[in-house]
Amino acid sequence: MANGMDKGTSIVGFVLCFLAGAGLMYSYDHRAGGVTADSSSSSGKAGGAWSDDDSPVPVNAKDPMWGNRNAPVTIVVFSDFQCPFCSRVETTMDQIKQQYGKDKIRVVWKNEPLSFHPHARPAAIAAEAVFRAKGSDAFWKFHSLAFKNQKDLGDANYEKWAAEAGVDKASFDKLKADPSVAKKVDDDMALSQKIGANGTPHFYINGVELSGAQPIDKFKEIIDAQLEKAKSKLAAGVKADKLYVEVSKENKTAAPAEAKKAAEPPKKPEEDTTVWKVPVGSSPVEGPATALATIVIFSDYQCPFCKRVEETLKKVREEYKDKVRIVWKDQPLPFHPRAIPAAILAREARAEKGDKGFWAAHAKLFESHPKLEDADLEAVAKDLGLDMAKYKEAQAKGKYKDLIEADQNLADDVNASGTPHFFINGMRLSGAQPFEKFKEVIDAQIKKAEALKAKGVAADKIYDEIMKEGKEPPPPEMKKVPEASADHPFKGGKTAKVVIQEFSDFECPFCSRVEPTMKQVMDAYGDKVKIVWRHKPLPFHKNAPLASEAAVEAYKQKGNEGFWKMHDKLFEKQKEPGGIERPALEKYAEELKLDMTKFKKALDDRAHQKFVEADSKVADDAGISGTPAFVVNGYFISGAQPWPKFKKIIDRALKEAK
Repeated sequence: MANGMDKGTSIVGFVLCFLAGAGLMYSYDHRAGGVTADSSSSSGKAGGAWSDDDSPVPVNAKDPMWGNRNAPVTIVVFSDFQCPFCSRVETTMDQIKQQYGKDKIRVVWKNEPLSFHPHARPAAIAAEAVFRAKGSDAFWKFHSLAFKNQKDLGDANYEKWAAEAGVDKASFDKLKADPSVAKKVDDDMALSQKIGANGTPHFYINGVELSGAQPIDKFKEIIDAQLEKAKSKLAAGVKADKLYVEVSKENKTAAPAEAKKAAEPPKKPEEDTTVWKVPVGSSPVEGPATALATIVIFSDYQCPFCKRVEETLKKVREEYKDKVRIVWKDQPLPFHPRAIPAAILAREARAEKGDKGFWAAHAKLFESHPKLEDADLEAVAKDLGLDMAKYKEAQAKGKYKDLIEADQNLADDVNASGTPHFFINGMRLSGAQPFEKFKEVIDAQIKKAEALKAKGVAADKIYDEIMKEGKEPPPPEMKKVPEASADHPFKGGKTAKVVIQEFSDFECPFCSRVEPTMKQVMDAYGDKVKIVWRHKPLPFHKNAPLASEAAVEAYKQKGNEGFWKMHDKLFEKQKEPGGIERPALEKYAEELKLDMTKFKKALDDRAHQKFVEADSKVADDAGISGTPAFVVNGYFISGAQPWPKFKKIIDRALKEAK
């Protein structure tokens, strides 16, 4: 897998990368939150004296590592800094790190830069140079910045990110030019070929293979099984530092039998006959109301799988003509920043030129994909003959966002979490499926529609008739949480009818990630809502309890203003080394002009420990185990959910509170 990979291998590699990542698009609900990688690890600098080279998936101190050397589960990841699927799975990996902690898992990095990603190998070499200079902590910092800014990979940024990771320019340049650094990348690539880690991302969990950007449940299934196996091995006397080699060898031996079992013809799954109630509403439509099959599509203009399925839909139109109509619903995914501007363009085209204008814009947007930056969209708008002043105003004001959010709410109701997602007369079809799969469902639905027509149902009423029996969305999850006391900080309206109790942890990266969304809540609703802070420091975040106690003391001394200023400081500095440790807490208290004698005494005496623990117990009693978590007038929101999820629940609570 050197740079000189031939064209055929490159194409195969692309397909593997594409297929490996495709699964993620159908399981976006597992991405409720995420972390920019935790930089802490136990490996220190490169070159420490440990080796698990006897494993079928060998690792040693020359590899960047997160977690403890003797953790019972080792996840070896073969990855590529330019691969979009590798970027997307990082959120899942960070969730795993948060849920299991460093004492249960360690993550070991291996480079697998694919040849058709021109920036991947230079990025891998730069990351390896950072690791050589400053060890694993610095590597994960660089790693996080590279994935966060994946579109900006390049030498200038490698130097910048290396500096942010603590590596000076002279050392970085020297190591980058060191042939042994490039050789380490090549050695990783050779290992990936040897053990069959084809495509990225690729994982070995105690030697158990898992390919692609899979949802977290896939990882947890293997991790939990391996934790049980490790527990038995340790009880039987296997030393912790020998555990990975032994269990990975056993799992390697068992793999052929499992592969044989997997190769057996699978049992045909029971057909999902659920018909969902998916209203057409005022959405863009192509095809007549008398069509016997209505296809409602939830889609995203930046999603590559949505573009891919357009050819299939074209074939559907050609095959069935007036027997089908297609209804568009916007489902811009949060990690596609250009999806909403593209959707606004299509909506403006419809406003000016009707459904015909919408579908013309729709076609041009997918034709332009992945080029959807402002200049690209303006070119599309001009090509469509739109009024450019109106178009620019629509983008500037975020026009049509209410319509887009309504589609997103409907998607949430019917569990259409990934894109593309289809309902054919209410029957679910998920993903960029081939034409044959569409044909199978459409033919069956046309047959049912013809039966209704034979019973006297007018053709233009068939879909409405089917929807009468459609499944309604389940009500939102509820949690019973007692009202917070006057000792709890809040913002918003003191007597607001909608109260949002936020259970959070100052060391939790998901909690910091949701803060911009909470600002959106305040900007949108103001005094109509009251956000109350509840402490829920998780047991594997060692600095979180004292950080919470510091925030309580800030509230005691300076009320809501003091608390929220401390809150902002803690999240602002969360990712910095020592950012929420005791010395930093005292520094923030001084900046906030707190009484330092009282502040230090409160932390020394753990004066607010019981208060923080009481909040945590409230969460435990309600069945809330993770952070962030929100209870909105009894409605439960788990994780760092996107804005539309909060808006949907808050609007519902406001309506009911009147």
